[in-house]
Amino acid sequence: MSYLDEERLDDQDHLRACDSRGSLRALATAGAQVREALSLSAEADTARLARGDRPRSVLVASLGGSAVVADVLDLLAEPTSPVPVSVCRNVPLPGWVGPLDLVVAVSLSGRAAGPLAVAVEAARRGAQLLTVGAADSPLAAVSQRARGVHVDVGRDRLSSRTALWSLLVPVLVGARDLGLFELSDADISATADRLDEEAEGCRPSSESFVNPAKSLALTLAETVPVVLGDGPLGGVAATRAASMLARTARLPATHGELPDAASQVVATFDGPFTAGGGEGIGARRGDDIFADPFLDGPAQPRLGLLMLRDHVGEITSPQMADLAVLTEAVLDTAGDAGARVATIEAEAGHPLTRLAGLIARTDFMSTYLAIGLGMDPAVSRHIAALRDHTSER
Repeated sequence: MSYLDEERLDDQDHLRACDSRGSLRALATAGAQVREALSLSAEADTARLARGDRPRSVLVASLGGSAVVADVLDLLAEPTSPVPVSVCRNVPLPGWVGPLDLVVAVSLSGRAAGPLAVAVEAARRGAQLLTVGAADSPLAAVSQRARGVHVDVGRDRLSSRTALWSLLVPVLVGARDLGLFELSDADISATADRLDEEAEGCRPSSESFVNPAKSLALTLAETVPVVLGDGPLGGVAATRAASMLARTARLPATHGELPDAASQVVATFDGPFTAGGGEGIGARRGDDIFADPFLDGPAQPRLGLLMLRDHVGEITSPQMADLAVLTEAVLDTAGDAGARVATIEAEAGHPLTRLAGLIARTDFMSTYLAIGLGMDPAVSRHIAALRDHTSER
């Protein structure tokens, strides 16, 4: 198991050398991305989507680093939307999609095969189109030919993982204009401010003992991470965090949402990655200070539980009270089993603002984890090899 050296996280020279493409700097622009995306949405006239009849349904195509766009739209729309919202990552489109429906396709480069194919097929069927991506791209061209609305993502976007808000905000603005949920410009501005606050608190020059993202990275280092969200909003944040841990920090992470995932997660507390679990082959040696890694082999990684909690405020329903009790029980059980436990709780605000704080914290955490382990968060030789292999066919 790789060892995370805390000194690396506070060594500015190491941070700059390891983060060759400026992932930390790109994440710090999240608030600016929100404000620019709001302006670009107005320039593209997303309000045009609402000038005709409301669509019968909304179908979203987003994948990879932008997959969370569909998750966030579904989260915000589910309680109040008068029309269904569904997800389609690639063709074929569902047979019912036609001129009465709106299809949303998201790709930072405008060249991702899945969203592009979905947009082409949706245009062929006469569906309304909202596309988000690079201005001079095949996706923009498809939208233009179909008389859809295309929103540019702006310049100098590093990757879809660090340009999430450039991709997400235009979709939410379009959905808001259609009346799928309430989201004012003030709410969007508050979200940008929350992202700025997280960027300030998680800045590279902030030392590990006061930087919340660096502290989380140190807690989850050398663990097998499990990310749980307490409810739908926390569940979306958990999905994003697990994706960032895998793609950015190269740590395979499972994720789930309470209450449904409680049993399957708690069952792992009996396994080989907790202090008292699994007595057979591969069982943990515990925290034996006398263990010799050369004679005894490397220590088993410990289970790490990251709980992402929504801001509850006052308990207003029996369901909320039950969820709060269950969440505390899972945390207590994990601690008793010897798992490393960390919790992030969202601050008060609009659901989008609360979600933004959770996403920003875990995005920075995953990036610091990669750097602390000596890896460039934006460069993977195996991803490059995979692209080489697939391009040869």
